[in-house]
Amino acid sequence: MLLDSSGSAARTKAAGLAIAVAMALTACSAGSATTEKKDARPEVTSAGDQAVVVRVIDGDTFEASVNGEQKTVRLLNVDTPETKDPGKPVECMGPEATKALEQLLPVGSSVRLELDKEPLDKYGRTLAGVFDSSESLVNAEVARMGFGVPVVFEPNTKFYPPVAAAFDEARTKGAGLNSSDIACLPAQRVDRAAEVIEEIVAAPLATAAADLDRSHTGLVAALATVAALKTAATAKKHVHWAAYDAAQLTAMENRLDSAAKAASAHQAAIGAKKKDLVAAAAAAKKKKLAEAAAAAKKKKLAEAAAAAARQAAVAAAAEAERLRNLPPAPAPYVPPAYVPPAYVPPAAPAPAPNPYPGYNGPRCYAPGGQSWTPCSKK
Repeated sequence: MLLDSSGSAARTKAAGLAIAVAMALTACSAGSATTEKKDARPEVTSAGDQAVVVRVIDGDTFEASVNGEQKTVRLLNVDTPETKDPGKPVECMGPEATKALEQLLPVGSSVRLELDKEPLDKYGRTLAGVFDSSESLVNAEVARMGFGVPVVFEPNTKFYPPVAAAFDEARTKGAGLNSSDIACLPAQRVDRAAEVIEEIVAAPLATAAADLDRSHTGLVAALATVAALKTAATAKKHVHWAAYDAAQLTAMENRLDSAAKAASAHQAAIGAKKKDLVAAAAAAKKKKLAEAAAAAKKKKLAEAAAAAARQAAVAAAAEAERLRNLPPAPAPYVPPAYVPPAYVPPAAPAPAPNPYPGYNGPRCYAPGGQSWTPCSKK
């Protein structure tokens, strides 16, 4: 569970000074009456205060009774997966981290709390190094089991070195958050996402559009997972990713990059294959239509020929029937003997009648046109 480190340095220093002054004033005025109001913030335990475990909340937080007062104690410099944040789901290995702290801090056991520079967080939880009855630092033991990663929340760095050293042991042993057989951990999620892509890419391209679509859908989902993992790996803020060293993170990021590149290339190949299938289907459809048209034309011609043959047969039968019903043929025709007519010379033509009766030639009129005489021929 992440410890909130918000707040300015000034506020942190002011709080520390106020607590120190309050403790000093309390010591100086022991046994005397005072009318000053108490600090509104919860009382902070001093270094070495004894406490009794009341209950474990999660992998890095528990409740304890300190001098008769119940307090919530947050282990310093170690961070475990979340289980109690109402805005988040229970994180991978969170329940296991809680059980580990329950084993380290059984209810009713006595522990010693040791503070650092900032004794409280903004939620009023006591920030402490916790030592069990054998003086083992519980903060480091949680990390040694692999359930918590070392973390610095300024200004508290006192317990970071032993926690970091303990977590290095867990990393070497492959324990807890470094396990290689926990499916929900990032390393296994990276392997699974990459393997999904590698399996799809290794298979030959399908020859059916539906199968190609299924491969494409699988790649889209795998690429979304890869992108989310790559973002988380790059941020390195989540407790699970903080469990890996630089070399491990680089190897995981390289595998994600390689898988994403292969997936993108395969998607392009699927797109080209689908384009070819569409073109082939169009060509096959065109050929089928042409063959159907040719078959229809051939059938139509055959039907026309058959109809013509039937019509010819009917006509031939009708002609034969007509011939059978004809009357008997007449006797053969014998032409009469030819006798040429006798020659009669033509008669002399009669004189042509005068088309202008009374006309006796041209007339020459005297002046005035009242008289005329036949004009002489010259």
